[in-house]
Amino acid sequence: MSNIVLKNIDKFYGNNHVLKNLNLTVNDGEFMTLLGPSGCGKTTTLRVIAGLEKPQNGIITMDGRIVVNAKELFFEDPGNREMNLVFQSYALWPHMTVFDNVAFTLSVKKIKKDEITHRVNDALQRMRIEEYAKRYPSELSGGQQQRVAIARAIVSQPKVLLLDEPLSNLDAKLRVDMRSEIKRLHHEMGTTIIYVTHDQIEALTMSTRIAIFFEGVLEQVDEPMKLYQNPASLKVADFIGNPRINFIDGTGTVNTDGSLTIDSIVGQMTFGKEHLTENIPSAGKFPVVLGIRPEKIEIVTAGTANTTTGAIYSVQPAGADTTIHVKVGDEIIIAKKIGICNYPIDAPVGLKIEPDHLNVFAKESGKIIKTAVLEQ
Repeated sequence: MSNIVLKNIDKFYGNNHVLKNLNLTVNDGEFMTLLGPSGCGKTTTLRVIAGLEKPQNGIITMDGRIVVNAKELFFEDPGNREMNLVFQSYALWPHMTVFDNVAFTLSVKKIKKDEITHRVNDALQRMRIEEYAKRYPSELSGGQQQRVAIARAIVSQPKVLLLDEPLSNLDAKLRVDMRSEIKRLHHEMGTTIIYVTHDQIEALTMSTRIAIFFEGVLEQVDEPMKLYQNPASLKVADFIGNPRINFIDGTGTVNTDGSLTIDSIVGQMTFGKEHLTENIPSAGKFPVVLGIRPEKIEIVTAGTANTTTGAIYSVQPAGADTTIHVKVGDEIIIAKKIGICNYPIDAPVGLKIEPDHLNVFAKESGKIIKTAVLEQ
């Protein structure tokens, strides 16, 4: 069991309030990713969980056992928390072989040699680097060194594995390969993993849940595809997605029956109250922002019924998919199509937008007021 609960955590560095009343639960066996831009507090959160930093306020429990109580100045020693941390830098001993690097922690604990050999070989096998056991770190590639660092972290069978941007030093192809390996490792071991990254693709493809941070505040925690389809705020919507989400200004009107009517350059739409959230104003007109994912926009022949007319602004084929910019009035709307396609610049086209797939945000609060229908 490795259920971790953070309650009302505050962390300051001098006058800099890095973590602001953080409340987060990491469930047993899940892959939780802490995601956000540089300086948002995600690495500090990881270090607080690991015991490398002491918060000024709050409580942390692990399986119901208090490991941090800032008010009483109680901070359990990091070595007693049954966690292992993999840093961005691999931190391997250059004078030790791969086998000895992985075995080091077990040797310090004076575990029997036969058990050490069995555990190290198992860890190397899991990371598919058993053939490099007798090599030194200087003889390995960056990806191989990262596998050694992870093998060293899992060999002692920790309850929690903490990964601090472990793939940021690798090239694009190696990052894709290592994502697959880490996700497979999580499936096989069932260990609770807390993973820090600023790379949204890593977060979306690997996690069971994602926690998004902005300026020390936890903005949203949800499953990857739920977060992608229904971001809680304009901040989250803008951060997640490549190409970026389309933001279109409009006006919202709350009708007498509780429904919401939106007017914008993509037409008028009305949504029943079953699609609306508690963030919606109670009555009257107010400014809104529509959020439309590029892949949810279909490009059709200009003049097709129930479409918005625009003109091709630019076309960017990338092999597997094509990104198309369409000018509608003074706005540029981005669409994405699978495969290779082309359109003449300035050619008139129609944009077909399915209302079920768009989000609506209140412009003043930035909060979501109309959710998309979730796709499985």
